[in-house]
Amino acid sequence: QVQLVESGGGLVQAGGSLRLSCAASRRILGRYISYDMGWFRQTPGKEREFVAAITSSGSKTSYNDSVKGRFTISRDNAENTVYLQMNNLKAEDTAVYYCAAKPAGGYSGNYATYYNYWGQGTQVTVSS
Repeated sequence: QVQLVESGGGLVQAGGSLRLSCAASRRILGRYISYDMGWFRQTPGKEREFVAAITSSGSKTSYNDSVKGRFTISRDNAENTVYLQMNNLKAEDTAVYYCAAKPAGGYSGNYATYYNYWGQGTQVTVSS
């Protein structure tokens, strides 16, 4: 079982930056089990959308085309924390952002259905 707690959301003007953090309740890189981590977002009436993912070692990352070049996912395995640095924010980035974890390997980290654990979400609002 992994509990995830997001923080760092808020209100920002278009063109601004925010850094989201996701703290895990247990080691996300361990001897017996490690976790790939992802960020997703959701707006009312829409399905949860993939934003970014990172493998357990941090060696591979993937991004939604809409955020490439603006967002960066990273992880600090010693601190059991994953980050999402968001720059040049746009109004269309407004959403609730969720952190997620799944056992390393296996299916692609780009799909929400493969993640076992989710945080409660943090609201990001970008004013234009």
